[in-house]
Formats: sequence, C-alpha cells, structure tokens
Amino acid sequence: MKRPWIVIACAAFIVTLAMGVRQSFGLFLPQMSVDIGISRSDFGLAMALQNLLFGLVQPFVGALADKHGAGRVVVAGALLYALGLIGAAFATDAIGLHISFGIFIGMAQSATTFVVVLGAVGRVVSAEKRSSAFGIVTAGGSLGQFLVVPLASMLLGDVGYQQTLWIMAGLVALCGLLAIGVAGRSDGGTTLAREEQSAREALREAAVHRGYWLLNAGFFVCGFHIAFIATHLPAYLDDKGLGIDIGAQVLALVGLFNILGSYVFGRAGDVLRQKYVLSALYTARSIVIALFLFLPLTHASALVFAGAMGFLWLGTVPLTSGIVGRIFGVRYLSMLYGIVFLSHQIGSFFGAWMAGLIFDWAGSYDIAWGFAIALGVFAGLVHLPIADTPVRRLQPA
Repeated sequence: MKRPWIVIACAAFIVTLAMGVRQSFGLFLPQMSVDIGISRSDFGLAMALQNLLFGLVQPFVGALADKHGAGRVVVAGALLYALGLIGAAFATDAIGLHISFGIFIGMAQSATTFVVVLGAVGRVVSAEKRSSAFGIVTAGGSLGQFLVVPLASMLLGDVGYQQTLWIMAGLVALCGLLAIGVAGRSDGGTTLAREEQSAREALREAAVHRGYWLLNAGFFVCGFHIAFIATHLPAYLDDKGLGIDIGAQVLALVGLFNILGSYVFGRAGDVLRQKYVLSALYTARSIVIALFLFLPLTHASALVFAGAMGFLWLGTVPLTSGIVGRIFGVRYLSMLYGIVFLSHQIGSFFGAWMAGLIFDWAGSYDIAWGFAIALGVFAGLVHLPIADTPVRRLQPA
C-alpha cells in the first residue's frame, strides 16, 4: 500500500495535466472554425461527442481500474489522449475533428481524470478524510486550468492552433509517468474484506437505491453548466465586444478560484451533510448566472462572474463522489461513480452542442443561459431528499 500523500499528489498532477488541456479547448474555436471552415455548431458537436464519450465509457473504464488498477488505465488513456490531439492538428473537416477531438479524446479523458484517480485515492484514505482528499485532487484540475489555459492562449497567438495541439499532446503524455503513483489493485485490506461483493451485486445494489438516481440527475446539471460555459463563454464575450483575449482570462480565473472552491467544498463535505452543501452550491450557481445576465456586461463583471463560478465550478466532484463512497463503500467506487459521471457527461453533451445549435438558430445564447438557470434550481431541489446513510451491508451488525 502506497503512502496516501504519494497517491494524492500523483492523482492531483494527473488531473492537473488532463483537465488543464481539456479546459483550453474553447479557445481553439475561433481559429479552427475559420481555418477548417466549420460552424460553431460543428465545433460544438465535436466537444459534445467528446463529453458524451467521456461519460459513456466511464463505467467500463472505472470497472477496469477497480479490477486491474488505476495505473495501467491512466497509461493507456494518456497515449490515446495524445493521439487525439495530434489527430486534431491534422483535421481538415468537421468529420476529422469529430473523430479526433470528439471520439479519441473523449474516451481518453475517461481514463485520465477524476473517476479513475479518485477511486485510487479513496482506497488509501480514511472515510473521515475522504472528502478533503477528493477536494485536493479536484483542485488539481483547477490548477491545470489556471496554468494551461493561459499557456494555450499564448501559444495560439504565437504559433497557431496546430503547433499548440502538438505541445498539448506532450503535456498529457506526462500523465503516463505519473501513473506509477496511482498503480495498484483494490483487492486487499480489512475495509475491503468487510465490503466483499461482486461487481454485478454492486450494480444491483445501486440500481434500487433512489438516492443514487437523484445524484445522477443532479450531476447532469453540473455537466451542462461546465460544458456550456467552458465551450461558449469566450465566444459569448467576444460577441459582446469584449474581445477574444478575455476568454483566456475568464477561463484561467475560473481555474484559480476553483482551487479554493474545490478545497473548501471538500472540507465542508467532511463536517457537513454533503447533500445539503450540494443543494446550496447548485442554487448559488443559478443566482450567479442570473446576476451576470441582468447586470451590465463589462470587463470587470466578466471577471467577477468567472471568479464566482470558479468557486462553484468543481466543488460538486468531491461532494458527489463522497456521497457515492459513503453510501456504497469504496470497493467499486470507480465503477459506481463512473455511472454518475456518465450522467454528468450527457449533460455536458447538451451543454456544448445545444448551446451552439441555439446560437446558430437564434443568433444569441440567451435561451441557453435561461436553461442553465432553470437547471441549477432543479439540481438544488433534487439533492434534498437523498438518503445518504451507508447501505445496510456497511452498517454495524
């Protein structure tokens, strides 16, 4: 068994690289749409496919990580991720972009981000500290956004999108080296012995748990919010006359404030009922979006919005995964959280693609913003009735 701090550190750096590159993709829209000759909905569909595949293969990748260890899965994902970025650099039409940016990278992200590495972390920390550990790893994704997005913006201006994609490929390849720190299988330990069951039994147990499906519904909303804002906010601000450079600034600021938010919400999950913290987080998102739309749009208001949304950005991850681990235990955490994450990515599919379709049809993002507000209110309500106590199998005799 590796020391917990080694697993947490390697997991955080893996997420830093994988998510940092991922969060920069919205900056590529202006150059790639002009150079390749595609519409915003074409680019949005590539991102939507990426998000959908990210989710669709997640339960299977999670099951592989539970069985064979997170290290091997991360290595395979890093190689596929790099291949997808290189393929996108050579894409000459929408189909090529959909295959590389969409299918390849979408599948790769499922093996190099939260579900796989959080499963590895969850097995080496105590239940009392699990939410905080998850928050630290989640903050790694935000650190990547803060560091990689400005780098991508600078490279796009200096060398163009093709060379930038090659450099991004080199960054994600480093995840393969960091995989050493999260390698190992979850087939031992006294805690696991107490939770002994098969994967099929774990799926059946989760399938009849009402709270598990409510978590799926709430995480759908998180995916919609994040994909919509990450993909279309830079273009929205450019349309409003603030320029394309502010897109990199707001995405980087989202990442900076989410470092704090992920840690704060992770800590909050250790001392407060996680479902109530989630409900408050989603409600706050709706309020922040509504204020952003109804107040005058300026450079300063865009940065304030980025900071507020950044604080609320990925705080859902340690809380949602923490509830899954609390209810069902950690033996099949990667697989069960992978299914919840699938719902997140279905929401991401609609957030990225539908917003592009709405813009092409209506000429603005106003309807998409309205959906984002309404869904945040829905998510705030749907978490309240979740029964978040451990299942009977994990309770003392």
